[in-house]
Amino acid sequence: MKSDTAAIAERAADGRGTLADPEVLRDVPGHVIPILQREFDDFKTEATRFLAGEIDEEEFIKFRLKQGVYGQRQSDVQMVRTKLPFGAITAEQLEAFASVIEKYAPLRKGHITTRQNIQIHHVPLLDAERAIRELGDAGLSSREGCGNTIRNVTGDPFAGIAKDELFDMTPYATAYVRYFVRHPTTQAMPRKVKTAFDGSAAGRAIAEIHDIAFCARVREDGGHTLRGAQMLVGGGTSIMPRKAAVLYDFVELDNGEYLKVAEAVLRIFDRQDWLRPNRARARIKVFVDKYGIDELRRQVEEELQGDWVAERDFSLDRLISHYDEQADAPAPPERYGTPNGDLSEFERFCSTSVTEQRQDGYVAVEVHVPRGDLTPEQLRGLAAILRRHCSPLARTTVQQNLLLRYVRRESLYDLWRELCAIELGAPGARQIEDVVSCPGTDSCKLGITSSMGLNAALRQRLAAMAIEDPLARAVNVKISGCPNGCGQHHLGTIGFYGASIKVGEHTIPAYIPHVGGTFEGAPVSFGQRLKLRLPAKRVPDALERIIRHYEQEHREGEHFGPYVERVGTEAIEAQIKELAMPVDFGIETMSEFIDWSRSAPFQVIRGEGECAV
Repeated sequence: MKSDTAAIAERAADGRGTLADPEVLRDVPGHVIPILQREFDDFKTEATRFLAGEIDEEEFIKFRLKQGVYGQRQSDVQMVRTKLPFGAITAEQLEAFASVIEKYAPLRKGHITTRQNIQIHHVPLLDAERAIRELGDAGLSSREGCGNTIRNVTGDPFAGIAKDELFDMTPYATAYVRYFVRHPTTQAMPRKVKTAFDGSAAGRAIAEIHDIAFCARVREDGGHTLRGAQMLVGGGTSIMPRKAAVLYDFVELDNGEYLKVAEAVLRIFDRQDWLRPNRARARIKVFVDKYGIDELRRQVEEELQGDWVAERDFSLDRLISHYDEQADAPAPPERYGTPNGDLSEFERFCSTSVTEQRQDGYVAVEVHVPRGDLTPEQLRGLAAILRRHCSPLARTTVQQNLLLRYVRRESLYDLWRELCAIELGAPGARQIEDVVSCPGTDSCKLGITSSMGLNAALRQRLAAMAIEDPLARAVNVKISGCPNGCGQHHLGTIGFYGASIKVGEHTIPAYIPHVGGTFEGAPVSFGQRLKLRLPAKRVPDALERIIRHYEQEHREGEHFGPYVERVGTEAIEAQIKELAMPVDFGIETMSEFIDWSRSAPFQVIRGEGECAV
């Protein structure tokens, strides 16, 4: 039987996905994308036909990608990517993930991504239909989680509560998601489009690396303050990292102008058939590289004169969210615990994971989620914590963590103890131990190395190092299992991406290091690539040497990026150069030819990825 919210969502959506009756959906937290039950029926029908050999694989892949079901390197299982627009998730939805994972995911975990999605891996094909249907009953959607579509729209997890934001961009992000999901222009573009919304100059949404991004701005007009956004276009990472350029300094929000301009950009992008033959390079940034942002702006102005504009409704009334999160925030607790013997550990947790909100009496708690992985027990424990101590709406982060919002300061100790009970009470969110990585060869067809295995090894080494220097603790480490950069290694203070070293007939798993990237609190900059390859098993030693050298050599108050600029990459390479020397294959060196968390000799096995299908 369908839940009330799922039934409401189905009634509220028309075939294109815009809301026919917005009143029933606009203020339901976490329920941004309308759920269409017929899509689950279609998935079951098409999956059954594919397994029976009635439709070819290429046709079926394009179909299932739009439903957020992605092929893994293991041929008989799938990854289900559930979109969480701007990371929003409710207690009910956390429990829905727990239930689906227990039923259909043999590894018993969900994975928070750097795109604020939650992915479930190793799901058999027909179980994928059951999984997305059950997630849909909780208002969760995987629609267009993959394919050449508008991917999950990300945003600052502190939106609405941050002291430093100009205004909350969440309502406008909601309208953008609802406008473009299932939109006919965005179903088969030359390539995917990633979008971000940010209301703060601190850059927590990393707007500059997105295909399209909106950064909050205000303008005075006849005594009235207009809300708007600086619109950025053409950012991206992967093998061609680019920072987005400014298309317009100010597009209005409340009159829907930003939706109109965004659709014009997407219509232009969709017509670039010259991009389609090489999907690996078919991003908006390639168009901007070739023609320039001024030419794109000229074409947008021309596109906005087209007849299609009069056929659209850009008003936000039917799309925007007016949900008042503070109205559902907890009242001061009548009784609450206080720390005794574990005061120092609790204080350390508070110093790294707790942020004052702009609303008096409330704080936000960033839960440090190792590798972004959550078990069913942890998901249910978090749901219980959400109901007892927080607003109904948590948010995932681009750092693969979970932000709990509207926590009463008096409740902090009780909340921390409950996090400790589900092994999520460790301090260190956005500190050096909070290593980010993509799934790598655990599941990805394009993966070269076991980035998740290296993640675990680096966390272990960093814990053993017991780093105390505050500047060193502010270093962030990001790992990608291949050059495509899903772990955002380009942006890490220290980043690594998966590669290999050929030794005769054998191959060593390896990583190419980057240093000096920035992504928050300063303008985005891509790290500089070091001119060496490190065998995977030596990366923990290399990281330790880099960090220790920084601790010894940095000037007072000198963060890692400026330190790299001052000493140069050659000085850093000198610290780890000997670690890059390959070894001959033999019994004593066998471990170097075996990747982290693996037991067999390493091979480069890459399939055809489906991101560009």
